[in-house]
Amino acid sequence: MSNPYRPIKTEVLDVITETSTIKTFRLKPKEPISFISGQFIELTVPGVGEAPFTPSSRPSVKETMEVSVMKVGKVTEKIHELKKGDIVGLRGPLGKGYPLEKFKGNEILVVGGGCGLAPLRSLMYELFDNSKDFKNIFFRGGCKTHKDFLFKDETAEWAKRKDLNMRLTVDVGDKAWKGHVGLITTILDDVKMDYKKGIAVVCGPPIAMKFTTLKLLDLGFKDENVYLSMEKNMSCGIGKCGHCRIGTYYACKDGPVFTYDKIKNFHEIWA
Repeated sequence: MSNPYRPIKTEVLDVITETSTIKTFRLKPKEPISFISGQFIELTVPGVGEAPFTPSSRPSVKETMEVSVMKVGKVTEKIHELKKGDIVGLRGPLGKGYPLEKFKGNEILVVGGGCGLAPLRSLMYELFDNSKDFKNIFFRGGCKTHKDFLFKDETAEWAKRKDLNMRLTVDVGDKAWKGHVGLITTILDDVKMDYKKGIAVVCGPPIAMKFTTLKLLDLGFKDENVYLSMEKNMSCGIGKCGHCRIGTYYACKDGPVFTYDKIKNFHEIWA
């Protein structure tokens, strides 16, 4: 990326409604963009502003990109109004993603809560594309209700894969939900793997990440093997504005992917 401030002209190819507050946008940049799972982009709505999002699509697909957007403010409200054929700007990729080379030869546990399933979708497809490189792959996902799950059709297909051990839970069940009911930490005890040598990846709302991390440490995971996606107040995306400071780090430039040992001693990392 020669000029990090220059947005690339990008066409909206499709808009998919995932839940009442989240839509997935399939985008076609005028220039191909390569990214690593865990990196992020800045999506610009002309005349409104820009906001950071971690792509939820397969990194091996270069011609298009997908981002899943929760409606939470002015910019995201305008993004939710976008239609097929609209033109936006795309800046990136930015930050550092998951070091998949370090994951090779290990057992991998991926834990996602709520909207955290969006960036983890990209990682899961990376793991699927290279599943022979890993001893075992586990996925544990949770949401408030079954209606809040993203990518329902795709995760139903994931459950059929022989190279994946998957389990989902909801905080609040109903007659339509036949699976487990409980917080996401309640479905981690049945992961049969070598915790001391395994790799854990966590993404989701801060409170879910906090208690998931504490649970993983109790199980025996090492601090340096717990990878967290700390997408905190990233504005400029290149470490200039200072809004995303985490102790001595910038989430946008030094992350957003951090191992727990790097940030555990800084105050309010879950705020």
